[in-house]
Amino acid sequence: MKGMAKSILITMLATICIMLFTQMIFFFTWYSTLVIETFNISQMAASDNYVLQSDYDNALKTLQERPIYREKPGDVVIIVNNSSGESAIGNDDVSTYELYDDDDKPYRQRGNPLDIKVSAVYPLTITLWGRKYEYEGGVPASFSLTTIGLKHYKDLIY
Repeated sequence: MKGMAKSILITMLATICIMLFTQMIFFFTWYSTLVIETFNISQMAASDNYVLQSDYDNALKTLQERPIYREKPGDVVIIVNNSSGESAIGNDDVSTYELYDDDDKPYRQRGNPLDIKVSAVYPLTITLWGRKYEYEGGVPASFSLTTIGLKHYKDLIY
């Protein structure tokens, strides 16, 4: 009887370890997607020295529709700031900023850094024997990159 109880206990522990290992594999792919999306947004930001509103909306929508991100879409946050800490997300049409002061424009001159941060919450759930166990808060994670703007604007002081 003692041997039977030990074998059941070992089987249960092995099953739990396999489930946790599976969650670790899912977390790795989830986090690598977060890193890749941050890199893609940084490339868009570097080309124009700011992120267009349409590109921002598309990146956010794409990330929220990904398989694991679908479970907590409201927790996906994309932050793009310029060197002064202000938001570097702006209109698609640059001509709308002609009458603005240089400090009020979302873009800066070539060579200024842009900070891009994408954060989300990984839904930590495990289903064992038909029952779903979930950690309510999830696992918050973020990834940030700093990129340099490449475009030269004639309306800004060089």
